[in-house]
Amino acid sequence: MKPIHGLSRKIFLKMDPPSEEDSRSSQARILDALKKEGVPASFSPAALRQLYPLCENAGWKVTVSLGWNGTSWEILFLEPGNTENDHYGLAVDLGSTSVYMRLLNCTSGETIEEVSAYNRQIAFGEDILTRIFYAKDNPEHLDEIRRATIKTLTELSSMLYEKTGVAPSKCLSMVVSGNMTMIHFLIGLDPFCIFQTPYAVRSDAPGFLRASDLDLPIAGYVYCVPGKANYLGGDITSGILATEIYKGEKISLFFDVGTNGELAVGNSSFLLCGAGAAGPALEGGVVQTGMRAAPGAVESVSLTDDTFHLKTIGGEAPAGICGSGIVDLLSELFLNGWINLQGILQPEKSSLISIRKNPDTGIEEAAVCYAPGLYFYQNDIREFISTKAAAATMIEYMLQASGIRLEDIDRFYMAGAFGAHIHKESAINIGMYPDVDRERILPVGNTSLEGAAKLLLNRDLLADIDRILDLMSYVQFGAVDNFVEMMQAASALPHTDEKRYPSVMKKLLEKAREKV
Repeated sequence: MKPIHGLSRKIFLKMDPPSEEDSRSSQARILDALKKEGVPASFSPAALRQLYPLCENAGWKVTVSLGWNGTSWEILFLEPGNTENDHYGLAVDLGSTSVYMRLLNCTSGETIEEVSAYNRQIAFGEDILTRIFYAKDNPEHLDEIRRATIKTLTELSSMLYEKTGVAPSKCLSMVVSGNMTMIHFLIGLDPFCIFQTPYAVRSDAPGFLRASDLDLPIAGYVYCVPGKANYLGGDITSGILATEIYKGEKISLFFDVGTNGELAVGNSSFLLCGAGAAGPALEGGVVQTGMRAAPGAVESVSLTDDTFHLKTIGGEAPAGICGSGIVDLLSELFLNGWINLQGILQPEKSSLISIRKNPDTGIEEAAVCYAPGLYFYQNDIREFISTKAAAATMIEYMLQASGIRLEDIDRFYMAGAFGAHIHKESAINIGMYPDVDRERILPVGNTSLEGAAKLLLNRDLLADIDRILDLMSYVQFGAVDNFVEMMQAASALPHTDEKRYPSVMKKLLEKAREKV
């Protein structure tokens, strides 16, 4: 098995006990033994306090646990006997809505368990901006959010302990990947600078922080993946690291699709990056019967002979619809003529379309019944089309700004939970994804977490992080003069310019012929 050179190490030492001929201190005895292993290190106070009587009781056969602090190795704690294989670390995707934590065996590199939970910051606002304003110039409010963040991570580590028996205190390192605001809240930094000109953040590369200073229960250090700009954080750096688009000669596009959309286009020579709001509709938000991906959520939809065929998470009765289901639903409504190019429902096309009062707005509007008691309203369609237009426009503008054509892109990496589960064909049908060879579109899942895990297991990738940051050039979508006009063009299904979507036009033509 190839040795792992991660952010922590465990080394078993067999040492001679002190004698009149060799009266070196316990501290020196361990440090000298480590030097022979090629690992110069220093002691933490906690490890020094363990020296006696542990070394004597263990017959001077001890395992040393070390954590990398950014510049050198630090001895975190000692254990009697050989515990080299009990070597653990944590990788974290600190999302604004959901937080994912993965426990890894840092000797074998295997994933032991992974858990997720809603970010407790939500109590201070569903959206990031509300949280930012809550904390602005108010140290007490800022500390409330910081403690909520820490509590989320602590609860996740406790969940892992319950599932695996590995206590957080046995984890020697943690890598956290998150957007710039999330990292500011984790540390306790006022993030209003992220929102306000000149957008000079407090810290874009916090580096290695002692876990105890953050009130986290792990043994060693927490590494926060650095970002590039106010809206381009460590989650995107991690994504680029995970997909390795910074290594190849061929040009790739990386898009982390979620409430916010972060985009990178480039190769080993350049990385043009940007970020912008996509919208909560992607995760089922602002949709009357929308819900996150949970048991009972409709995740797949097809429509034949005036009948919806649904697949739900867990096979349970439909309770609502999540992002991937919404994309399928809109695709089917469009291809079957139940909505027109502007996304307007056509009641004459089906008895399943009726005029109803929207419970959220109190306004009567058209709605389609996709499951017993579940309706998708005209306003829901409007919200989602706005979301898909924003996502498509980010891609379109970035290619325009770089002078790169669609045919020049070798791979389209679609990241995030939404990007992992969306059906490519449906996304192309509504104009959310470009109409390219399907093999070139690759769903890559939670790359923020994957990048964090790779770093945890490979210290050499810290140099790659520096390289990625050097390659990055940041584009502010909000500063683009014609961005709104481009979004309006992308608000048609699939797009105002039909020539961009030949495969979709072909499907519509075939559908029309079937009805003749």
